[in-house]
Amino acid sequence: MTELTPEAIAALPYRPCVGMMIVSRDGRVFAGQRLDSPGPAWQMPQGGIDAGEGPREAALRELQEETGITADKVDILARTRDWVCYDLPPHLVPKLWNGRYRGQKQLWFLMRFLGTDADIDIETRHQEFSRWTWLRPEELLDRIVPFKVDTYRRVIEEFRELVG
Repeated sequence: MTELTPEAIAALPYRPCVGMMIVSRDGRVFAGQRLDSPGPAWQMPQGGIDAGEGPREAALRELQEETGITADKVDILARTRDWVCYDLPPHLVPKLWNGRYRGQKQLWFLMRFLGTDADIDIETRHQEFSRWTWLRPEELLDRIVPFKVDTYRRVIEEFRELVG
């Protein structure tokens, strides 16, 4: 695909998506290293909302697809009040989602993890992560790709009181 002009990118819509902030009993957050990135690119699980699917359904589906964690192993504590949007760096727009989106608009869910580490299996049919770990929220901000830092900061701040 050819490079898009800034005006063409600005005219594109955001991809509807969900994100999951999975918190352990000790207040650490699940983070996975993206499988498709040669360098450090940690993130929380996230994914698109399918046609006819509600955000909560999408979150639970994506959770299992990316982490192997089933719905009975989490308690949904909260959802962001509004959509949280981020723009992709311009050079990535033509490469992702066939150049149809400028970035993503996400509804984030805070989920308390009720299981054990043995309930996590990232080697799923839709594998997205090469490895995973539990991080303090502030550590996560230091490890994610720069264009998602503001999004993660906003999500962490909105859920801060519930994370503990």
